[in-house]
Parts: sequence; C-alpha cells; structure tokens
Amino acid sequence: MILRRPGAALTEEQLPRPAVAPGDVLLQVLACGVCRTDLHILDGELDRPTLPLVLGHEIIGRVLEVGREVTGLAVGDRVGVPWLGGTCGECQWCRSGRENLCDRATFTGYTRDGGYAELAVARAAFCFPIPKDYADAEAAPLLCAGLIGYRAYTLAGDARRLGLYGFGAAAHLLAQLARSEGHEVYAFVRPGDEAGRRFAVELGAAWAGDSDQLPPEPLDAAIIFAPVGALVPAALRAVTKTGTVVCAGIHMSDIPAFPYKLLWEERQVRSVANLTRADGQAWFRAIARHRVHSRPQRYPLAQANQALADLRAGKVTGAAVLIPGQGG
Repeated sequence: MILRRPGAALTEEQLPRPAVAPGDVLLQVLACGVCRTDLHILDGELDRPTLPLVLGHEIIGRVLEVGREVTGLAVGDRVGVPWLGGTCGECQWCRSGRENLCDRATFTGYTRDGGYAELAVARAAFCFPIPKDYADAEAAPLLCAGLIGYRAYTLAGDARRLGLYGFGAAAHLLAQLARSEGHEVYAFVRPGDEAGRRFAVELGAAWAGDSDQLPPEPLDAAIIFAPVGALVPAALRAVTKTGTVVCAGIHMSDIPAFPYKLLWEERQVRSVANLTRADGQAWFRAIARHRVHSRPQRYPLAQANQALADLRAGKVTGAAVLIPGQGG
C-alpha cells in the first residue's frame, strides 16, 4: 500500500522485490500495526517523508534473506521492526546512548519503507527478537505503542498514581504493566467515550473519566498519548506538586497559553522523542516479567485505508493491525 502524496488515500501497487544491503534483512511481513503516527504522516503533519512511501513501523516479520554483513539473525527467524530504522552511530547523541536524537536517523514507514506490504527490508541491527508466546497480530503493537509507551513510562518516574490521557493502543498496554508493578492507573478518554471508559476499567484502571475531568485524587504523573495540546494544561491541573506531565506523541497540536500557577510548585512538562534500542530491550524484559495482552483489531492489508479511518474516528478499541494475505 503506497502513499503518493500527503492527504491522498493509499493505493495498492505491485513493486519490485526490495534489494537487500549488506546490513539488511528481507522480511515476509506477518503483521503490521497501524499507529497514529501513520495518520500524522498521511495528513502531512510530519513533513519531509520519503515519497512514494510504504507506511507502517510496527512490523512482525519472518526473515527471508540476510545481507552478507548480518550476524545474529538467520533465515526463518521472527523479528520485530520499530520506528527507529537506523542511526549514524557517530554523532554525540549516538555516542552518549541517546541515539533517539540522532540527526541522521532513519525511520521505518517515514524515511524508509515500512510494513504495509507483503515484504519489507530492515537494518538487522535495529530488529528485535519477538517472544514466542506472542502471536503475530498480538506482537505488532509492542513495537511502537508498547515501546514508546514504555519510554514515556520511565520518564514519568516512580508515580504511585499515574494518569493516561488517550486510552488507545499505547495506554492499554502500559496500563497493564503499570498495574503489575504496583501503580494506580487513572484513565482519561474522549468526552462521551463510554466504550473507552469501560475498556480502561476492564483493564484495571482505578478510575476512568473524560479528558476534561479531574481525577478523584491528585496524580503523581500523567502521560499524554492523545495528540491534543489542550491536554497539557488539563494534565498539569491533575498532577500534584512536583508532578510530571509527559507528552508521548511525535506530533501534537499547539499547546494553548496557561497560567504559570499550573506549572509552579516544581511541576514539569517533558516530551518523548523516538526510542533507543536500549528502550526496546528494557521493554521486552519488563513484559517477560509482567506479560501484557494487546487487543488487536485485525484488518486485511488491502483494507489499510479503512483501518486508518477507523483509528481517526476513534473506532478502534485496543490496536489496529494489518495482516498481509488475509482475505477481506
């Protein structure tokens, strides 16, 4: 499925078999998650995508071919491909363990082709082994919704009461881990989203309400997954003194002006930028200790446009996942 220009629907096209560079692997795509970042690229809110483009950065694939410099992976292995597709390895950010900030990074489904396809190519060094007890569709959301959510979770600090704004793909995974690690989870959904509220309670949220409400108890930290800048002052109102508000999306609408009083008393607002491979390794260790269950809503690959439309409209409970070869 190809994006030719921002704002256009994806088109189904037959492309040549991808070339495999020395450090790459060629994958048969088994499943690919549909992320809100894909919508931001589609809508032109993230500029300079490499067009024409195959979207998709939550890829589960089977190795079909390995480049001549690849070690540690073999034909037949099942791996996951995340948003971070490659880095330079030489700049100050890479050398200091902050490869998520590399100025020459490449990104799956944005500056290099992704997984809305039957075949995909990825840099072997940026692939993750996938635990055997996760089926393909269940594993796909772990590669971004889970991984970026986990990075945001670590930046939120040791919050006993943790608020999650936007209870979608990332929040429904993170809520399970946070509860397993002893945190109270407070879920904020779109006003009037009764199904989302029930879903959050089903997953163990101590409270679930509309995003414009205050929780019954002050929060120690809040993570904003919804790309809505107006939620920043709302979250600041909800956190206690020294509380942290983490903006977890790669794109957000403008944050409106708010009184300094909301930030005072040593509250802080911070953002999450991309991910590192160390984040991925820590995330997979965490879910080995505390298994999380994703709720994949499956779509045939040919229905990628419908999956994106459903995500935009808030009709996806859990995570949308494309399945190549599935009838539709």
